[in-house]
Amino acid sequence: MRRDRIRLTVWTLSIAAFTLYFAFALTTIFDEAALRARAAVMETPSGIVMGGPGYGLDDYTPAVAMANEGITWIVLALAIMSILHVVRHTRLEEETGRSELVLASAVGRRAPGVAAMLTLGAHLLVTAAVATGAMLLGAPDAPLADTAAMMLGCALSAFVFGAVALVTSQITSHARTAIGLALAVFGLAFVVRAAGDLQERGGSALSWLSPIAWAQQLRAFVDVRWWPLLLSLAAVVALLVVAALLSGRRDIGAGLVATRPGRRDARTTLRSPMALAWLQQRGALLWSTLGLGLLWFASGTMMSTLDDMVSDLVETNPIIGQLFGTDPSEFTTSFLGVMMLYISLCAAAYAIVAGQRPKGEETAGRLELPLAAPVSRARWLGGQLTVAGLGTLVLLAASVYGLWAGAALVGVDDPGLGDYTAVFVSYTPAVLVFLGLTAALYGWAPRATGLAWLLLAFVFIAGMFGALFELPEWVLGISPFHWVPESFGDGVDGAGLAGLTAVAAALFLVGIVGFRRRDALSG
Repeated sequence: MRRDRIRLTVWTLSIAAFTLYFAFALTTIFDEAALRARAAVMETPSGIVMGGPGYGLDDYTPAVAMANEGITWIVLALAIMSILHVVRHTRLEEETGRSELVLASAVGRRAPGVAAMLTLGAHLLVTAAVATGAMLLGAPDAPLADTAAMMLGCALSAFVFGAVALVTSQITSHARTAIGLALAVFGLAFVVRAAGDLQERGGSALSWLSPIAWAQQLRAFVDVRWWPLLLSLAAVVALLVVAALLSGRRDIGAGLVATRPGRRDARTTLRSPMALAWLQQRGALLWSTLGLGLLWFASGTMMSTLDDMVSDLVETNPIIGQLFGTDPSEFTTSFLGVMMLYISLCAAAYAIVAGQRPKGEETAGRLELPLAAPVSRARWLGGQLTVAGLGTLVLLAASVYGLWAGAALVGVDDPGLGDYTAVFVSYTPAVLVFLGLTAALYGWAPRATGLAWLLLAFVFIAGMFGALFELPEWVLGISPFHWVPESFGDGVDGAGLAGLTAVAAALFLVGIVGFRRRDALSG
């Protein structure tokens, strides 16, 4: 609690601020006609995928809108926080050797995992309570019981993914791999929930296999029911039992899956800093590319159902036809635009994580070893950033073309391969801006590299809720994605492409210059 008191407080206040602002905007900005229009959007394929099963669309009040449009993202934020918290206090502690100091005292072997889960559970309960108050402040007409049920459901769903992280921390000996595996489970849960909700309004049997759906199936503000909370509690208990069993089958510091021993003699190619960076980053790149590639490939296979679903929606809800027209291709473009936003956000998140790898090497004291050889600081950092940049582009390409391959597999050939390539080219420099910002922060203020996540959070809010919040143009312009042309619509914008490339290059240069001028871990 002492180590994470500031970190957890920031998470709680961020969730509360998002909830308050979203609820206040829905209550004050949108009248009944506008809310009915938003309800129509939630009946579209992209609305179902990004929102949920669609309870209460016939009487779309601000509270119902909050439940339909906000639960997925609250669960996402809390799940990421939960995964990072558990891995930080279990696998990372073993990886750095600090857990041996604690366990050398009269402390049980499973105490670190128990402490991580207890503190996580307490923090999630506090966050749920604070977010409940924030929502009631922004939407005073929302029933207290329903609001509390929604927030508690989000917290318990996130708690499930914290327990998943505890299991992955037993499997692997590396913290980054444990985080990646847990996030991959969340991605799978998202796809399962989306696929199940697309099959049937209100969710199908497939939807119930996802912990994300358990928070949505509480049916807050429509006909609240509490028993789905028991599913989250049962899943947490089951995962804790699995984690305890796996913990007893491995040594301290090791994972259940043994690390493959390296070569007795190093390859001659390891004489270059770039080859060393590739050796350090290839595992994370491989699993991230494989996981996200399969995720977006599965998402692409859903596109075969869009035409029939759109036709049915237009017949049953004229508002949808008035908003989007009756051409199914317009819905397809809208759906793909939302998919591209999330693909790019995932690639940007990878860029930030990969860009922080040099800081990890410096913090662990390993940076001194390569710099003791005839290797300059600029060359070492340049190798790290080059591998991180190429890895980011590989991940982006695997995601974009994975979406295209999934659609092509089910017979959807419009947009074509050329259109997907244009989108990939358009988003390339925008994604690299995140890596450049991380490099610039590391070069001049390594302790502040986490600020790059604030830009990612802002891009998400601006991309998903920019119109809702009525943000001015100059604020929207902070997002690199604001300068990317509309996906599958306007082709490649040469001016925007050149401008973002220049910004990314300038940030890389600033980072290298700062790194050459400073002492270890100081600005």
